[in-house]
Amino acid sequence: MMTYKEEFITFMVRSGVLTFGDFTTKSGRKTPYFINTGNYKTGAQASKLGDYYAACIQENLPDGVDCLFGPAYKGIPLAVAAASSLYRNYGRDLPYCFNRKEAKDHGEGGSMVGYKPQAGDKVVIVEDVVTAGTAVRETIELFKHVADVNLTALVVSVDRMERGTGDKTTLDELRDEHGIRVFPIVTVREVISFLHNNPVDGKVYIDDDMKARMEAYLAEYGARA
Repeated sequence: MMTYKEEFITFMVRSGVLTFGDFTTKSGRKTPYFINTGNYKTGAQASKLGDYYAACIQENLPDGVDCLFGPAYKGIPLAVAAASSLYRNYGRDLPYCFNRKEAKDHGEGGSMVGYKPQAGDKVVIVEDVVTAGTAVRETIELFKHVADVNLTALVVSVDRMERGTGDKTTLDELRDEHGIRVFPIVTVREVISFLHNNPVDGKVYIDDDMKARMEAYLAEYGARA
């Protein structure tokens, strides 16, 4: 029996979301692997994806959550899928919300869609992959104009375990600077450990050469603190 983490890694590979080769990140880093959550595109994938996020939330945040927030755009379906799975699998009926990129100037107006966060709410941000933490910092700034909430945690699909602006990982920076707990479904170390010479549908995605390339990448860009 695979753990939900191992199932999730297999799911990412089968969905064409976790790929290996030669890529360049937004920050200009040359990376041997890439995670593109934009490749999720079917109802079955959305349902399964929600299950993995829900399992991570249930494991790490079994209570004390008032709302899930999905930053536009990629975070929107993630928050909706996670909320659906939390109800379906664990009986937790949590409200969700997301932001508009541009505030609505007619009707009820405002920048938020869905649940209207209230002062004191414990809000969990649901994101795909955090590299520089830009979207999370934008979320922190956004909520200053919405309500005095407690941004209590960030749930992401994969922790790339890369440095942010200093020697720490971006996720550690968010913990230290803003007091936001961070829970990845899996880390890149778990991906390497599970997929190394372990075939998925008959194909080995991380052989000895790819493992060496990923280790070299982490040695160059991984956290130093």
